[in-house]
Amino acid sequence: MLSYATKRALIAIFTLLVASLVVFTMLEIVPGDPARLMLGMNATEDAVHNLQQQMGLNQPLAIRYFSWLGGLLTGDLGKSYTYSVPVFDLIKERVAVSLPLAAISLALSTLIALPVGIFAASKRGEFSDTLAMGVAQMGVAIPNFWFALLLVYVFAVTLRLVPAGGFPGWSAGFGVSLKSLILPSIALALPQAAILARVTRSALLEVLGEDYIRTARAKGLSRRQVLYRHALRNALIPVLTILGLQFAFLLAGTIIIENVFYLPGLGRLVFQAITQRDLIVVEGVVMLLIATLILVNLLVDLSYAAVDPRLRRRS
Repeated sequence: MLSYATKRALIAIFTLLVASLVVFTMLEIVPGDPARLMLGMNATEDAVHNLQQQMGLNQPLAIRYFSWLGGLLTGDLGKSYTYSVPVFDLIKERVAVSLPLAAISLALSTLIALPVGIFAASKRGEFSDTLAMGVAQMGVAIPNFWFALLLVYVFAVTLRLVPAGGFPGWSAGFGVSLKSLILPSIALALPQAAILARVTRSALLEVLGEDYIRTARAKGLSRRQVLYRHALRNALIPVLTILGLQFAFLLAGTIIIENVFYLPGLGRLVFQAITQRDLIVVEGVVMLLIATLILVNLLVDLSYAAVDPRLRRRS
């Protein structure tokens, strides 16, 4: 297990280094001067020169890359031109919204999807299976921003049970802040739950067709015992893969939902930084999201070994 974890960790570190090089290079190949692009074409030469010095654009390329990489390792992501504050402080403030939102959404998605997927697989070919997968297909097809607007209209405007948008901050109280994340979490969770339920069902049905499952049934085990003791654990690898991808998506891909609910999260920060041409902020947030995705994939790989002992023996 230790050898397997070490190999995966080294691959993750190498991937992160390559990703940092790609992100840095993309900023370099932006047509024109990045400083002039950020300030606008009407900026004075003095302003452009000052920003070039601030961004270190007057230094050799290799020195700038390793200086930027060292800043990443120490948490120094530069200073935002638009907000005039360190990028790290901006990200820290927005992560306090996006991370709980993603975690709650993933928890809701998992709690809904796994029972539905298992139930549909156990009732294969029956009306309940068709109904469950039909509802799941609708969940995949319906755009989450439309669903979010529907939730706002029903639960915020009509029933007045929860706020329609905004985030008061965790300093306002845990209950008040959590209440403002309920509708966004549901809007994000249900489409992801539909995808995860279909994957769970398909993975279980594939495992249920294996020879060792038929052998277990022939030995007298009930269908329920076979499903939960043998099939479910072996069907978890594709489910874990989707869970890892979904968490990364929920953390990085919430731009529309955060704008619908006026949440000051990472997605909205990236959107604002792009519209304001604040490339330093975009660069820092992108690297954070890439690092998160790589870390999640590493944890998923380690969970594979916990679920499937063959991977540990193979390493």
